[in-house]
Amino acid sequence: MNQGKYIFAQLTDFLPRRVFDRLVEKYSGNKKIRTFTCWNQMLCMIFGQLTARDSMRDLMLSLEAHKNKYYQLGLGSTVTRTNLGKANRNRDYRIHEEFAYTLIAEARNSYYRNDFEMKVDGDVYAFDSSTIDLYLNVFGGQNLGNTKEASNFIHCMI
Repeated sequence: MNQGKYIFAQLTDFLPRRVFDRLVEKYSGNKKIRTFTCWNQMLCMIFGQLTARDSMRDLMLSLEAHKNKYYQLGLGSTVTRTNLGKANRNRDYRIHEEFAYTLIAEARNSYYRNDFEMKVDGDVYAFDSSTIDLYLNVFGGQNLGNTKEASNFIHCMI
């Protein structure tokens, strides 16, 4: 049984909520909104990004699996495909754009500070494992069964 906050809620606690609220106020993002606020919209989109959702339908299916945890995740009381679609279509994109620039500036400032550095003995490697979809009509000659597409993993070492 969970005794603390969910990891998603812990991650979103690092976001500067006051800055976001100021931007929402600046662009009247929550004007005539009762339940599904700009903050709820952004958290849904972050959830979709972190879980690698391909479409809004896919995002809604994964969110519906956690319907009883909406409040604990910080998503609000209800999230529907209609609300999310209307929010994405009608709300001012500049809210999220300026917030992203704020987060980038904050990340740059923390990167340039001396207390961010760590002393490590030996080599440090970063691995990336990304899925690449291969279409058999483009990459023919491979015996991969009757499927029209296959996936390969690419591993990059920096």
